[in-house]
Amino acid sequence: MSSSIFRKKRISDLLAIQPKDKALKKELGALDLTMLGIGAIIGTGIFVLTGTGALTAGPGVILSFIIAGLACLFAALSYAEFASTVPVSGSVYTYTYTTLGELIAFIIGWDLVLEYLLAVSAVSVGWSGYFQSLLSGFGLHLPAALTSAPGTIEGHTTFFNLPAFLIVMIITYLLSIGIKESKKVNNIMVIVKVAVVLLFIAVAVRYVKPANWDPFMPFGFDGVFAAAALVFFAFIGFDAIASAAEETKNPKRDLPIGILSSLFICTLLYVFVSAIMTGVVPFMQFEGVAHPISLPLQVAGQTWVAGIIDLGAIIGMTTVMLVMLYGQTRVMFSMSRDGLMPPFLSEVHKKHHTPYKATWLFGWIAALMGALIPLDELAKLVNIGTLSAFILISIAVIVLRIKQPDLPRAFRCPAVPIIPGLAILFCGFLILQLGASTWIRFAIWLAIGVVIYFAYSRKRSKLNESK
Repeated sequence: MSSSIFRKKRISDLLAIQPKDKALKKELGALDLTMLGIGAIIGTGIFVLTGTGALTAGPGVILSFIIAGLACLFAALSYAEFASTVPVSGSVYTYTYTTLGELIAFIIGWDLVLEYLLAVSAVSVGWSGYFQSLLSGFGLHLPAALTSAPGTIEGHTTFFNLPAFLIVMIITYLLSIGIKESKKVNNIMVIVKVAVVLLFIAVAVRYVKPANWDPFMPFGFDGVFAAAALVFFAFIGFDAIASAAEETKNPKRDLPIGILSSLFICTLLYVFVSAIMTGVVPFMQFEGVAHPISLPLQVAGQTWVAGIIDLGAIIGMTTVMLVMLYGQTRVMFSMSRDGLMPPFLSEVHKKHHTPYKATWLFGWIAALMGALIPLDELAKLVNIGTLSAFILISIAVIVLRIKQPDLPRAFRCPAVPIIPGLAILFCGFLILQLGASTWIRFAIWLAIGVVIYFAYSRKRSKLNESK
């Protein structure tokens, strides 16, 4: 059995032309991929978690973002090498299949289901809150029963988060009709939200008081590290770019550019925003604040900009959900095409050339989760799932360098195994900052995946059929 569960796909097979009914349409260039990455990264992290991170680390949250960004950078270099070498849909699932074997590939694919689906659901809840806040500014209010998941608002009877459900359904429709249409919407929204962030920096920087940065680390390095594990969520998304490999016009050149440039741009924005926030407002004042980016502007008397920021948050979260759901469907598409998941998940629409059945299935699941389940604690599972994926991609790039040193690589991760080793160390350290309850839930999720693999996937694998 051990040989069968660790069987590997050959890279030459992965690069072989897929049948027309299983092929995706190539529509994306380097700029589109960069915008896709920014669309995924800038959202809940910058508009919500900056305040929570400030409470945990004080002004030292600036260092927290840098630490989390470095962990992502080291992993991103490994992603860039694999994405340019094996430009096939599936991201780290596909890369692991070629190096570490089928069982581990399945587990990481199952792990990505947790990351992407839960991220879409969690962000949809945050989107709903900002949207309702925007409506209230015009004197409009939804019935309380339709504003939140059951039992989440004390003193009110709630049944269903309607805005969260509807926004995911709209995004699902966009993705189902084609990546070309989706990328246009994403690119426009990314331009708007980056402009909003730059507006915040330009206006708020004039009100910075350096005295608010003293003490810089009121809770010491423990607070900085704890905040780094939390704000890591703010960087999740750049790995979804790798899922677009099969729909990229020139993947060997464009994928590394998209991955690294989007991560670099977003890290700079996070550092500037967190520095300005804590410079304008003492970090203790972010306690209980749901709109931390708006608070410094309100304190500075720039309420007109605060309103624009709220609109930018809505747009920002929309692009995050779009890219995360996109990544989810492409990973499941690849697993289905390999026989590890039911075949209907890799059926491609004849007109739109999208995995439409997978898109609608996971869109419905994500929408219902966001509408019905409180996700405060479960959101931590997104972090542990992503960190695990980053560790595996870093191991995989080392293994492939050893086993296939002469394989043509359009982009080479520098200083292997040092850089991937640093990714493993950084991500492993951040995982250890997460609580025991998160570990237990993650273990349960992985156990369910192992059962599915041995009960269904192992026997139906395309590699098993080819024996």
